[in-house]
Amino acid sequence: MIESKVKQTLRKIKLPTNTKILVALSGGKDSAVTAYLLQRFGFKIEGLYIDLRIGKYSEDCLKAVKELCKRLKIKLHVYDIKKEQGKTMQDIWKKIKKKRLNNCAVCGVFKKWILNKTARKFKADKIATGHNLDDEAQTFLMNVFKGSPELSANSGAITKNIKDKKFIPRIKPLFYVFEEDVKKYAIQKKLPFIKGKCRYSQESYRGEVRNFINSLSGKDKKNIMKNFQSFSGKIQKDKKTKMLYCEVCGEPSRGKICKRCVLFRH
Repeated sequence: MIESKVKQTLRKIKLPTNTKILVALSGGKDSAVTAYLLQRFGFKIEGLYIDLRIGKYSEDCLKAVKELCKRLKIKLHVYDIKKEQGKTMQDIWKKIKKKRLNNCAVCGVFKKWILNKTARKFKADKIATGHNLDDEAQTFLMNVFKGSPELSANSGAITKNIKDKKFIPRIKPLFYVFEEDVKKYAIQKKLPFIKGKCRYSQESYRGEVRNFINSLSGKDKKNIMKNFQSFSGKIQKDKKTKMLYCEVCGEPSRGKICKRCVLFRH
């Protein structure tokens, strides 16, 4: 069932099998299943693990990622944030603590920046992430609750950002798959992945929304996504965006200075 859903999603976004895909591997079940299925369906993939240096958690994740790539016989790239940017993610958290941003939000900003720049470096056509239906429902509700539903406008099985030479489109093969089904599939295929979540994620607003989503039925989750897709389409028609380049790092940005550089400066 999960395989047919993913196949339908890949057909929907019209992804040729000769597409070079850089899979963002986290050490968790979702990215492991994403890599496994993309390879199974004949796509040319390589893996990327972003080592944020969050103590033993990062070490355990990297170990699982290495085991997965060895089993799938795919090339693995490791981005060490301490080596590349001079600070661990924990250092960055401490430096910007006064801005009162939760850790997950900060991680998200840096990971997106790293993913896009690294994918371009390795000449990837697409970036694949392991976001599943539950994840997407969480994000949509979070944006609604915060009064910023327009932030979901570019989301989907493939990103709807403006085409730009510096922006590598992201795809989400598990976009229509329930998290529980992903977990069962990963266990069935005996894929290596860590069982727990980052301990810092429990402190985030997403953690609260995740608990709410987990209390819903599959039908309710599907209804949320139907509303999201209907709403997203309307926002997309009205939204007028222009791709800018950050004045500090030169990466794609919504403003004169990208979020990563704003955070890194503080």
